[in-house]
Amino acid sequence: MSGTASDPGGPLDAGGAVVVVGGSLAGLRAVQGLRRGGFTGPLVLVGAEAHLPYDRPPLSKQVLSGKWEPERTSLAGREALDELGVDARLGHRAISLDVGARRVELDDGSSLVGDGVVVATGATPRHLFADEGVVVLRTIDDSLALRDRVAAVGAGCRLVVIGAGFIGSEVASTCSALGCVVTVVEMLPVPLVPALGETIGGALGALHGRNGVDLRTSTSVESVTASSSVATVELGDGTSLEADVVVAGIGVVPEVSWLFGSELTIENGVVCDPSLFAADGIVAAGDLARWPFHGELVRVEHWQMAADMGDAAATGLLAGRAAAPAFEPVPYFWSDQYGEKIQVIGHPSPADEVVVVDGSLDERFIALYRHGDALSAVAALTKPRQLMGYRPLLAAGASFDEALAASEPR
Repeated sequence: MSGTASDPGGPLDAGGAVVVVGGSLAGLRAVQGLRRGGFTGPLVLVGAEAHLPYDRPPLSKQVLSGKWEPERTSLAGREALDELGVDARLGHRAISLDVGARRVELDDGSSLVGDGVVVATGATPRHLFADEGVVVLRTIDDSLALRDRVAAVGAGCRLVVIGAGFIGSEVASTCSALGCVVTVVEMLPVPLVPALGETIGGALGALHGRNGVDLRTSTSVESVTASSSVATVELGDGTSLEADVVVAGIGVVPEVSWLFGSELTIENGVVCDPSLFAADGIVAAGDLARWPFHGELVRVEHWQMAADMGDAAATGLLAGRAAAPAFEPVPYFWSDQYGEKIQVIGHPSPADEVVVVDGSLDERFIALYRHGDALSAVAALTKPRQLMGYRPLLAAGASFDEALAASEPR
């Protein structure tokens, strides 16, 4: 496979060649977007996992609980990829990128050259005390392994979750419903402050206690020591916890190690321009893409963003860098915990003012975020219809006063 685009900043030749590196949601959406946009040339999808593209959100919920088998998470089966005319190179990692030649080297010694390249290798979990059997949850294999470990202990399994972010909290919720005795350890005084601020972070952290899960904040984990089938988790406050299973949910880091030494700018991800171009003929999408949004470089690790970025990367690549539209989404994400649905639209900042306009923080609510004079985000706990009514306001750049007026009963 080769590509020889004469104008790397111009439109992609419909019959050229494209290499998509990353076999998850963003990469798949890029493939679909290219074909939908009229691209007819050779198209290769490289994926480090041997699995066909699958959906990650169910891994910490339906798959972990045993309600779903892995097959239900499929985003595209072999037949669908064949219909798209995709050469799927699954189970192979990209190990380097020559930006000028747009050449991707794979771990089997082969190389792929394209007129365009989509970089969508996502992120990888931060590991903590991995040698002591602390597990993470990112892949189907991770989810099934954790499910088996919990099932092997049975009801009353003592589970310690390190980190009260979204993944850690979802694991705590799912395993609590399975009959586990769950303790969540969080270094911050209030969970989720970097993502949602203290007010909403505190309200969501309270879900743990209301559902019988022990949340310990302002507490570090100093060590994990495994002895036979039981682990001892030593905390910074001098206490210790006995656990049958220990899970770390302490965030992820962009999977960019294969890009070190390339000419791309790597700073907490792949730095892109407003149209997601990291270089001429090369776009990025998903958890590793960092692009200018509302005056700052941001990287957003949520399902909807990965999907939208994959589509936008395809659109940009087809148009060419000079004509590609800016990627200006209304971010959206959700999390299901303890039978409640947490949803956020917009781009909240921890420093934003928060005003509850419906319900209360100790029940179900709608809360608006104010950044200067503007509406920056809206958060909701199990009020999906009301939440989505604010989406047009965020898309239009509404003022906070306009949002407050829209919140008044009619």
